[in-house]
Amino acid sequence: MIKRIDATQEAIALIQTLKEKHGELMFYQAGGCCEGTQPQCFEKGGFYQRMGDVCIGTIEGTEFWVDKDLFEYWKHAHFTLKVIDAFGVGGFSLETPLKKTFQIEYRIFTPEEELNLEPVKYIE
Repeated sequence: MIKRIDATQEAIALIQTLKEKHGELMFYQAGGCCEGTQPQCFEKGGFYQRMGDVCIGTIEGTEFWVDKDLFEYWKHAHFTLKVIDAFGVGGFSLETPLKKTFQIEYRIFTPEEELNLEPVKYIE
């Protein structure tokens, strides 16, 4: 099965640091202007997803949720979670006090990959 999301070693290390401090985590990638377009990291259960939102996979046991409308637009893309030294949009994400920001890079799946994608989970 082809994963829909992967992470760089730097992102994995930051997730591990945040887990040590905050416990279990979750990511949410919004698509609107108010929430920002960068993935936000919260304590698990610290953000309420909407009906239809999609979990595209996990990183280090941490679910990565995507806004339902954004997923519809990007469902043919692979996400790579990375981290940069910067102050992110809004400042609500747990990495903000560390002066870090999670960021997503996208690439389009090949036709062969599309035939073997991991299933997603929806909020119903």
